[in-house]
Amino acid sequence: MTDSGIVGDIYHRLESIYTYREPETLMHLAERLAQRVGGGPSNRSESHQSKWTEKTCLLITYADSIKAEGKSPLGSLSEFISEYIEDEINTIHILPFYPSSSDDGFSVIDHTVVHDKFGDWSQIASLSKNKVIMADVVLNHGSRESAWFKQFLVGEKPGADYFFSPDENFDLSKVVRPRDHSVLSPVNTPGGQRLLWCTFSEDQIDFDFSNPDVLEQFIGIILGIVDQGIRILRLDAVGYLWKCDGSSCLNLPETHAIIKLIRFITDLYDADITLVSETNLPNHENLSYFGNGNEAHWIYNFSLPPLILNSLLFADSEALRSWSMSMPPALEGTSYLNFLSSHDGFGMRPTEGILTESQRSLLLNRLEANGSLFTWRHVSTERKSIYEANITLFSALEKTDDDPTGIYQIERFIAAHTILFCLEGVPALYINNLFGSRNDTPGAKKSGINRRINREKFSMEWVRNCFEDSGSKESLLFSELKRLLKLRAQQAAFHPNATQFTLQLGSHLFGVWRQSSDRKQSIFAITNLLSDDVILDLSEINLINTESWMDLIQNKKFEIGKRRLRLEAYQSVWITNNA
Repeated sequence: MTDSGIVGDIYHRLESIYTYREPETLMHLAERLAQRVGGGPSNRSESHQSKWTEKTCLLITYADSIKAEGKSPLGSLSEFISEYIEDEINTIHILPFYPSSSDDGFSVIDHTVVHDKFGDWSQIASLSKNKVIMADVVLNHGSRESAWFKQFLVGEKPGADYFFSPDENFDLSKVVRPRDHSVLSPVNTPGGQRLLWCTFSEDQIDFDFSNPDVLEQFIGIILGIVDQGIRILRLDAVGYLWKCDGSSCLNLPETHAIIKLIRFITDLYDADITLVSETNLPNHENLSYFGNGNEAHWIYNFSLPPLILNSLLFADSEALRSWSMSMPPALEGTSYLNFLSSHDGFGMRPTEGILTESQRSLLLNRLEANGSLFTWRHVSTERKSIYEANITLFSALEKTDDDPTGIYQIERFIAAHTILFCLEGVPALYINNLFGSRNDTPGAKKSGINRRINREKFSMEWVRNCFEDSGSKESLLFSELKRLLKLRAQQAAFHPNATQFTLQLGSHLFGVWRQSSDRKQSIFAITNLLSDDVILDLSEINLINTESWMDLIQNKKFEIGKRRLRLEAYQSVWITNNA
């Protein structure tokens, strides 16, 4: 029997989305959704605050990032994780593993199955026994090869009404675009030519969420993915869901209302589920996806990657420091998701209002000198701007004006991760960064897809050879990243929601003070951004003389009364009173 209270709660949330729909229609939909949920809470014994700790860390990977002869890609990935990824990384984000026609998985044909070229659901279930699995739900758009789109082309239900086709009077003048192609693509249907909305590519047709049936289908998809053992759901490109005549068609109230409904339903279905919004937007817009603690549990810290690059490439912490000081603590039961790079490029929109045009220009020029390609977007009909820089993290940090030959490339790379690991939020590492992957420029040019510069795939044999050679660049980087993560996982002050204050240490240093929730542990995490030694005046960080202090990274105690500390080029310290 369906709980009438839950039906009413769902109905009121539907009302806030579909203000123009008949109450009877919405009530029937609310009853169907409540029945699918199962009529009541299934697991509410603990709050989401306890779902992540200082031990929580993500690995971002494609299903086929690691390949081994005689094994499916998911089998190879599982083997890699079993051999090399211990407790320092407890969560695996497997990028779209569904059948897809383009965009390296993000033009989804069917969310209900695993593409047979990767493996099957049983292999994901096997992975989920030892690791938390995060998967994508590509809400905004679907593939031209999907069954729904084929139904649309012939006017057959249900797909005939699933894709967004604005009329000829729809005002596009304020639409905010992430790409530079035309937003409308013509197709022939039994009723004549229709224009279809394509935010990202002509193979990725935007769904029409003004049709409640589309929302119902996706809620079914989401719960079906949960049934397969997935515990973290990444809502891809969610900011573009709703289209409204004469608006930006981005971050509209109906979009936020849809996320609130999904959150409400997933909380009812399984309180262990974590929702993550993927919104590569200016910082203040991105923050809105926390809602009042009733939308995403985690939001990506999209401003962080370009700001860390800017700090290390120009030995200047000012922009990163100012941004860090302005960031509000995450609401209870929510967290930031911090990362340095991912399968996409370094987004430039998240730097709006943080970097000046001059700083952005200098950063992009330096990245171009280090081998970056660029993806553009339309700002207006007359003007384009760079949407993202396409480059690997290791190559992005290769050379600076002060280090034109790249002597300190590895030190900069480690320093970037050391900053990542100390900040408020959950850290995420892209698998290619475990190996210090360089630009795959031939792969990008051959495919015509700039993002493939950072999507190189690796054989298990190559990985083993690299890691067995203790002197290889890959082995050195991997060992140091794992060591830092193991240290981090033991510090209560590095809990994702532990207190954070940004330190004022001048332009060549970046530092934060973290304090555990029980106030027993403090950590001063400080990094030298310069390719030269810097003297840190310890009086500036107020180390209490009655306590003993040590640097966790070097496992070295401080002498009582020591007032000055020399930091070598790109060196980091984690100074704590309670190791």
